[in-house]
Parts: sequence; structure tokens; C-alpha cells
Amino acid sequence: PPERKRFYQNVSISQGEGGFEINLDHRKLKTPQAKLFTVPSEALAIAVATEWDSQKDTIKFYTMHLTTLCNTALDNPTQRNKMQLIRAAVKFLETDTVCYRVEEPAALAELQKNEWDPVVAWAEKRYNVAIGSSTSILGPNIPASTKETFVSHLASYNMWALQGIEYVITQLKSLILSMGLIDKHITVEKAVLLSRLEEEYQIQRWGSVEWAHDYDLCELCARTAAGTLFVHLCSESSTVKHKLLQD
Repeated sequence: PPERKRFYQNVSISQGEGGFEINLDHRKLKTPQAKLFTVPSEALAIAVATEWDSQKDTIKFYTMHLTTLCNTALDNPTQRNKMQLIRAAVKFLETDTVCYRVEEPAALAELQKNEWDPVVAWAEKRYNVAIGSSTSILGPNIPASTKETFVSHLASYNMWALQGIEYVITQLKSLILSMGLIDKHITVEKAVLLSRLEEEYQIQRWGSVEWAHDYDLCELCARTAAGTLFVHLCSESSTVKHKLLQD
């Protein structure tokens, strides 16, 4: 959406029947489909309220990743159920960034091996699966049992968290990196760097377009961090003390 002039002074949260609500002055926030904006955890409500409170003279919706994710979870514009979300996430294994390798140039092939092999090995051990990699344009042949293991693992998350997981996967183009990030095996910065390994290699070799590279990198980090935070806040069962809002 285009930027909009800020029309409110104060942002607060309140607990309603369906969860925690966001108040802009005395107005309750609504979704694009005019549903009451209600989130499942107080921590997530505080994070969303902070996004709205940090807007200055104009509301820059494109900077409000948590709000966008909540809107998606509430409105479910694609009308997908839990299993459809899970299957869409697992399908990324077939084209996972860290599974596609090059043979030439040798320096890039070596870089991929050194940087990507450890995270693939971690995932294979963590989930007790076979993943592997391939230099074929068709990609690696992922066993059906591996896919089903990830289906079972993702089924342990609720619908809200799954929306966040899919969002992170689409940013990194990798289920493996996303799970490493959500499982706190790697940091956001590391996950983003690994997802952009070939691009970073080319930049080191040929240089970058001024400002554009840094902007893209910062945007990707922001979206990935927001998606990861969203997953954890949607999986959080405990509430945060109200005093944190004042702090």
C-alpha cells in the first residue's frame, strides 16, 4: 500500500476475547479484510504496537513486516489449510539453495562446499534424514522419507507460526537455512549470507552497484529477522508483563 499520513497519536494493546488487540488512540486496528486485528500472544502484540508507534509523519507499510504477517495469518488470503502450508514449505526442498552446487568456477564450488556442507550436515543429523547436494540442473533427489520427516516436524507448529516459517523460506529460498535459523543453529546474518553466497562471490569478484547492494542486503535481513521473530512469538505460550510496554 502507498504511504499514508499518520492519523493517530498513541498506540496501546488490550486483551480481548480472541487474544490481544492493537489500539490506535481509541480505534481498534483492523485487517485489510476488515477483521479485528487480534494476535495470540502479548509479546507479539507489543512487537506490532512498536511497529505502529515507530512510524513518523507517514505510515510506511512496507517497513511493517510483523503487521503484514499478522494480516496474512488473520485474513488467509490464499485460503490454505495447515497441511497445504506445510506441503508448500517442504516443496522448497526440491529447489533448496544450499543443495544446488556448481562445478565451475572452482573457487565458487569450493566456497559452496565449505559454507553449505556444514549446514546440510547439521540438518541431516538434527532431523535424522538424508538430503545431500547435486551439480545437476535437476537438483538432488530428495528421499520421500526426508520430506515426510519435515512434514511431521512442521506439523508441530501452529498455523500462525507456519505462516512465518513459509515467509522466511521464501526470503532465503531454502528450507534448510530457515530451519537452521528458527532452531537457533545460525543467526539471521549468517542465514542471509549463506542464501546469497553466489551473489556475494560475484560481488567480491566484479564489484557491486553503489547503494543497491547494501539496500537489498538490509531489506533481506529485515524481512528474515521479522519472519523469524514472528515464528518465535507465535510459538510463545507465556505472556510478557505489561511493564515492558512502558520500559
